[in-house]
Amino acid sequence: MRLRIVPLTLDTVRANPYPLRPLASRVRMTKTRKLLSELIALPSVNPAFLPAGDSRAGERRVAEFLAAVAAKSGLEVELQKVLPDRSNLLARLLPSGKVRRRILLVPHLDTVNAEPAQFRPRQGNGRLFGRGACDTKGSVAAMLEALCAIARSGRRPRETEIVFAGVVDEENAQAGSRALVAGGLKADLAIVGEPTRLDVVTAHKGSLWLRLETRGKSAHGARPELGRSAVHAMARIVDSLETSYAASLRKRRHPLLGTATINVGTIHGGTQPNIVPDTCAITIDRRTLPGETETGVRRELGGFLARKKFRAAIVSEKLAPCLPLETDPDLPLVRRFVRCAGQRKPVGVHFFCDAAVLAEGGIPSVVFGPGDIAQAHTAEEWISLKALENGEELLLRFLRSLP
Repeated sequence: MRLRIVPLTLDTVRANPYPLRPLASRVRMTKTRKLLSELIALPSVNPAFLPAGDSRAGERRVAEFLAAVAAKSGLEVELQKVLPDRSNLLARLLPSGKVRRRILLVPHLDTVNAEPAQFRPRQGNGRLFGRGACDTKGSVAAMLEALCAIARSGRRPRETEIVFAGVVDEENAQAGSRALVAGGLKADLAIVGEPTRLDVVTAHKGSLWLRLETRGKSAHGARPELGRSAVHAMARIVDSLETSYAASLRKRRHPLLGTATINVGTIHGGTQPNIVPDTCAITIDRRTLPGETETGVRRELGGFLARKKFRAAIVSEKLAPCLPLETDPDLPLVRRFVRCAGQRKPVGVHFFCDAAVLAEGGIPSVVFGPGDIAQAHTAEEWISLKALENGEELLLRFLRSLP
């Protein structure tokens, strides 16, 4: 289904209820630092992680604020409705001539939840602290400010359209990037904003969540021999998955990503101590390599369990496929970006992101951004201010190199 894109009018921009808010600091602020500070101060927690009606939920405030910033710099701004009260932001810089190629800058606008103090940005030791600082409001600030700087300079590319696409829902079901693809947006390259320590990434792992269920027979805890414990059966499965199955995964390697992995993340079984449990369930996170599919992984797991003479049902827990990414590093635009970033060759990362969704939709995609994934989702999330500004400079170098 093609989603309707609603233009944001100048009247809407003038009526923006979220004006720029200064950071309480005497340190001289660059435009990019200031923008990131303001973004942190606007909570945009994915609603999937909050109770209904929570004031911190949703990306609307950030999208409208960024729309005003982009429009002020002369970009053409649109909102693409994705979910109720949640829209992607598209800010376009058209070339001076005919459009012959299109570049997308695609960070996500949502964050995970945090304590209230994390929504108050603060600086220290060359770092900016706050929820979303590196995942991925740092990329949002660097990407949009780079594009706005080109627009303000008046030196736009001759034949390359550049689109900032701030997407919603990456942290849950990637509805924003899936809406871009479903809406028919095409591009020659997408640079997806994630904390990569300013490395250009052409491959990442997929994320497959599966639920395994065992069945037993209930009995009184005083006579356990009359029952069959589903928890005991599952305990044997967990041990085999974390040892034998994990070892089998380590025998297959990808040149950029290493090996696939498995993690048993949750286990639930039984109702009370004096009842032999007749049901037990675990959820696992299986990180996949390029070429692996959900069907293939489920078949592989089923075969493993059968050989061990274990009985368990396997069902999917993901709302939508989270595939691995592998983009050809020899594509001309990818080579150009890698060169502009000062790298000799691209790298891979272990986490999943919107890049695979866009690539599956026919848009060659790489991942790039300031910050380190080690700081993402932490109680003291931060980004290096030097890395933030270096990220903007590297993006500017690439975008200004385009014809």
